Amino acid sequence: MKKAIRIICKVGSAVGFILLCLLTLIVLSTKASGGEPTILGHQLKTVLSGSMEPTFQTGSIIVIELAKKGTAYQKGDIITFHSEDKLITHRIIDVKKANGQWLYTTKGDNNDGPDSDYVLSQNIVGKYTSFTVPYAGYIVNYATSKTGSALLLFIPGLLLVFSAGRTIVKELKKVEAKNA
Repeated sequence: MKKAIRIICKVGSAVGFILLCLLTLIVLSTKASGGEPTILGHQLKTVLSGSMEPTFQTGSIIVIELAKKGTAYQKGDIITFHSEDKLITHRIIDVKKANGQWLYTTKGDNNDGPDSDYVLSQNIVGKYTSFTVPYAGYIVNYATSKTGSALLLFIPGLLLVFSAGRTIVKELKKVEAKNA
């Protein structure tokens, strides 16, 4: 029983450490790039409203594939686009071509009616890739705040100090046992 508990603790510690490292990587790459980190043409976006429920919940992280020039989107695709000074992720419900330009009508799955303005191709940031991590956006948003960033630097340092202290205590006990 003790062996099983020890294994579970080690696996839990390893998973926690990996998650802490990934979160630190996301936060540092966001700070370094001055915006959203891009990995192999994909970005992580946090869902801030319930307009697309139940497709994805508020606070989830979604992965979008960045838009490429000349890409045409279809009815049913979920896109992330600029609207005024906001990023919005909604489903395309209609596609039209006017004056050689694609115009997309979008709607949040949980909204009663379509969005009031057409989405122009140049305003599209990317397309949803069907990969969602529910509620993880709350953690990432906190981690990118000033307090969260400070904790991401402080906690690993504190763990390092505790680990070094534990190693020193173990070695002192070995020396004590040897001298006794």
